Amino acid sequence: MQPSASDSRRQETSVFLRYALAISVAALALVARKWFTPLLGTDNAYHTVWFAVVFSAWYCGLGPSIAATIVSLFGVWYWLLPASGPFGPTDRHSVWGMVGFLMLSGLIVALGESIRRAKAQQERTEAAVRESQERLHAALQDRTAEVEQKTAQVVEQARLIDLANDAIFVRTTNHRISYWNMGAERLYGWTAKEAVGRPVEDLFTTKFPISFEEITQNDLWEGELVQAKRDGTRITVASRWSALRNKQGELIGWLEINTDVTARKNAEDAARRLSGRILNLQDEERRRIARELHDSLGQYLTAVKMNLDLISMTASGGNDMAMLAECTETVERCISETRTLSHLLHPPLLDEAGLSSAVRWYTEGFATRSGIRVNLDFPGDLQRFDRDVEIALFRAIQEALTNVHRHSEASSVEVCLQADAESVRLEIHDDGKGIPEHRRKMFARDEVGAGVGLAGMRERVREVGGTVTLLSRTKGTALLVEIPLKVQVASVSTTETSTTGGFSAA
Repeated sequence: MQPSASDSRRQETSVFLRYALAISVAALALVARKWFTPLLGTDNAYHTVWFAVVFSAWYCGLGPSIAATIVSLFGVWYWLLPASGPFGPTDRHSVWGMVGFLMLSGLIVALGESIRRAKAQQERTEAAVRESQERLHAALQDRTAEVEQKTAQVVEQARLIDLANDAIFVRTTNHRISYWNMGAERLYGWTAKEAVGRPVEDLFTTKFPISFEEITQNDLWEGELVQAKRDGTRITVASRWSALRNKQGELIGWLEINTDVTARKNAEDAARRLSGRILNLQDEERRRIARELHDSLGQYLTAVKMNLDLISMTASGGNDMAMLAECTETVERCISETRTLSHLLHPPLLDEAGLSSAVRWYTEGFATRSGIRVNLDFPGDLQRFDRDVEIALFRAIQEALTNVHRHSEASSVEVCLQADAESVRLEIHDDGKGIPEHRRKMFARDEVGAGVGLAGMRERVREVGGTVTLLSRTKGTALLVEIPLKVQVASVSTTETSTTGGFSAA
């Protein structure tokens, strides 16, 4: 920063005063020495001027002290010492005295300047230290205020977090708890004092839907977890994970927010069981109606046809014969439609011969009605399954082929079934236009709007402990059904068949 004009004037005045003071002190020393000449003589005229040189060197600075020395030297040489020539004394004693004065004065001036500079440097250092301390103190006050403000914000945020019903906690990379809110205390039964610093597995066990490594590879993850609380109670939580990283981007832990959805899951499970029960009752009702159609209406129509045949044998006249022939043909169509309807409601082959025969019968009829080619790939020694499993698989095939016929615009479909001692796997895929992605995602998330038929199929399969997966391929759609087997019954021999035809609505 440039000094102002007033500062420059003050500095010039200070320099002038120091020069004036040094010269004045030197002049006073010369006068004093002149007064003491009768007492001290003229042998050594530098008695008093030493004080002027020391004073100037100590208080006035380098320039003023040099000026005082010069004034003192000339005053002594030309005023106090007796002159022996035009340039003052010429005797050797006076000359050596002048040289000694100059040398000693130079030493005093140098010593005084060094002391003065050291003192000035010390003062500057002390001033700098004071200024640094003041700045540090101010910075500390600002930092303290900032820390107090942030602490208050953190405390307020922590208070708000504690008001949340969700369990919120932080697990470090070595899977220890570093934060535990009151929601976590209420959910799991462990206090924050008990939880913080302990390994997560000491507080609760967790069953993950996927591998833990797969979860931790993502910065964000959401899903449902099954956990055990402090008292051993099993709960289901909707969990959201967020990776925590430091300024260098290194992973330091995970923030978990868990919401207890056990009641909702129990309600959903109860609804699914009810839905499964309704579907089982529906199958039983279909079986009953199919049996009634076959045993009652079918028999009545057959009796009518037999009577019409007997009448036609005894009737005479062209008009009577034509009417009987038309009635007979109508009754035959009724018998055929009744048999078809009965079989579609519940194919008797499913109970009598098993899944393979019933599927083969159904796909042959489907191919004839729809014009879509169906290729069956069933094991040659397919075993009999539990009745509920066979019904679930048959209805899955029935619903899948119906959807292919209605929506896919496919020309062929593959139906493949594989079974071992532990499970049965059914795969159905077509070469159509595929399912819309939003419908597939809705079905995967078990949302409303994925389709009533698909939802019913999934509930049937869930009722026997299985799963249904819907995949959209480059060309067409694939449906995967997997069901664990509990009981194996007698084996039914069947051969791999290939039928020409397509899917029709059942």
